[in-house]
Amino acid sequence: MQKEAALFKVLSDQTRLRLACLLLFNGETCVCRLAEALNEPDFKISRHLGVMRSAGMVRARRQGTWIYYRLVKPRSRLAQSLHDFLYEGMVNDRTLKKDLERLSKTSCGEPGRHAKKARRGEHDKGRGAPDDGHEG
Repeated sequence: MQKEAALFKVLSDQTRLRLACLLLFNGETCVCRLAEALNEPDFKISRHLGVMRSAGMVRARRQGTWIYYRLVKPRSRLAQSLHDFLYEGMVNDRTLKKDLERLSKTSCGEPGRHAKKARRGEHDKGRGAPDDGHEG
């Protein structure tokens, strides 16, 4: 029961909830792009991602000077239900749509970033933006 309570505690913060949704819809994403999408400094986003990582909610991967985060695959029925609930419950959220719009316009100096952005699926793999017709 402790892990479940920790998961809900992590998501009780608005910034972490927004980050979880961005990662759910967009897939693996660089910290600097997440910071731009939320209009927050990198250090603040890194701190929140650290809390999420400690709770086992996200995993980090370093590539050169960039750190990428992604949600971990749900390992329990509760975690899968929470992913599904976040997707269905947030798909039409105005704040999330604005965050995703800003995210789509971000770049962080990654090698080949602009070429990958044009081919979308190669850089970030997620469940799909709310306005892409994805029904779940």
